[in-house]
Amino acid sequence: MHINANTVLYGRTILLVPYGKHHVKKYHKWMENEEVRELTASLPLTIEEEYEMQQTWLNDQDKCTFIILSNERFDQTHNEIESMIGDVNLFLNDSDDIHCGEIEIMIADETARQKGYGMETLYTFLRYATEMLNITRFIVKIGLKNLPSIALFTKKLQFQTIQTSEVFQEVTMERHVNEEFIQLLHTKTPNYRIDLYDKLTITTEKV
Repeated sequence: MHINANTVLYGRTILLVPYGKHHVKKYHKWMENEEVRELTASLPLTIEEEYEMQQTWLNDQDKCTFIILSNERFDQTHNEIESMIGDVNLFLNDSDDIHCGEIEIMIADETARQKGYGMETLYTFLRYATEMLNITRFIVKIGLKNLPSIALFTKKLQFQTIQTSEVFQEVTMERHVNEEFIQLLHTKTPNYRIDLYDKLTITTEKV
């Protein structure tokens, strides 16, 4: 999606940057891990297919993605690749509701799990999607074995289960955007800031 092609979102512990060609090799290495593919219900792709997929994320108007960087690592290294820990995505694939977005998140770096990165990423990305993309209803589909993600969406974000599929081994949940939800997102993102990605890359190149 071109709307976020030059956007960086700032949080306290994370940076969300647009998915570029320079991220693909590390992303591909993540997806070679069978556990990661199972948790994200992803099929194995060749490196060439990953580069093609990166271009669809950039050009398709029904997809929005950010790479998650550890703020701490980026402050230390000023290197995006070394700071990559996962990604977060939004699919606008409901033709009956153009304001509905299906969200996905992956913390691929095992050393970055259970440290709050995923939670802050979700709060930050959901706020961006409501304010900048006019999303009024969020959908999430999670594998039945992915209990940590199910707990995160139900307990922290109050998503409600609307369908469970034994065939696909996944649960579908939704959350409508209302004043209570907006207030929650604002409360949980006191460091939220949007800036131009160009500024981040220029600063990095000068260091």
